[in-house]
Amino acid sequence: MSETFRVGALLACVGGFLDAYTFLCRGGVFANAQTGNLALLGIRLAAGDWAGACGYLLPVVAFVLGILLAEALRRLFGRWAALHWRQPLLIAEAATLAVCAVFPALPDTAVTVAISFVCALQVQGFRKIHGSPIATTMCTGNLRAAIEAALAWRGGADAAAPRRGLHTLGATACFVLGAALGAAASAAFSHGALWVPFGLLFATCLLLFRRPAGEGR
Repeated sequence: MSETFRVGALLACVGGFLDAYTFLCRGGVFANAQTGNLALLGIRLAAGDWAGACGYLLPVVAFVLGILLAEALRRLFGRWAALHWRQPLLIAEAATLAVCAVFPALPDTAVTVAISFVCALQVQGFRKIHGSPIATTMCTGNLRAAIEAALAWRGGADAAAPRRGLHTLGATACFVLGAALGAAASAAFSHGALWVPFGLLFATCLLLFRRPAGEGR
């Protein structure tokens, strides 16, 4: 179930939503991916702005810690029969968003660092749809994979290419949809908008209790 399209679609919506929220409500920052933060870190270092550099370093460190925690949880819960090891990741992500929603006065830096941390959990825990690599918090890799699938289909070398391409394009579309929802909800509810991705994560966590016929967990 963790590699089904429905799970990937829900999490891609969460990824797009959180990017829109942090950009609109938390200082114009995209907290999901760290490429921009690393580039801005280098720019600040070149300018000798050490305090500004630390501001961009913090979400990168949080992202690294999120990856490490995700791997620790995989090793801890990976053999449990009653609980999918990815469910604690979703619970931690949802709990973090709930705290940010309940305490809207938290500093923007603290919130963006927290969201970078939970996005790392999501990135590390959910990386495939039906065996094909996928990203649910960014789109660049998905677009590349979709183009590769189209080329493989045109060349006739890969019968599964159309399905793989549709999955990656579908995940990208869900990311865009999530961003649109995030923008609308942020305009309407400000920091209370975070309850929307909280609900999506809760629904995803419930889905992982199911086990599709013929598929492993």
